[in-house]
Amino acid sequence: MAIKERVGVVVSDKMEKTVVVAVENRAPHPKYGKIVVQTRRYKAHDEANECKEGDRVRIQETRPLSRTKRWVVKEILSSATTS
Repeated sequence: MAIKERVGVVVSDKMEKTVVVAVENRAPHPKYGKIVVQTRRYKAHDEANECKEGDRVRIQETRPLSRTKRWVVKEILSSATTS
């Protein structure tokens, strides 16, 4: 069985060692063909607390770490621009 990985954007970093990652899925509607965007939010473990809001990250599925947390941040692909 392959390990699941997703790429998304950090939408919240308010918790200790946890970030909320929004992953977009774009797929055509089965009947009408229009591209529909579905967003799914995952809680991911961030051991070093280094992810910030707006960062693009790769997350990987892991064993349950808490009631809602089943993903871990593998790498930060790009940092959010600070202005």
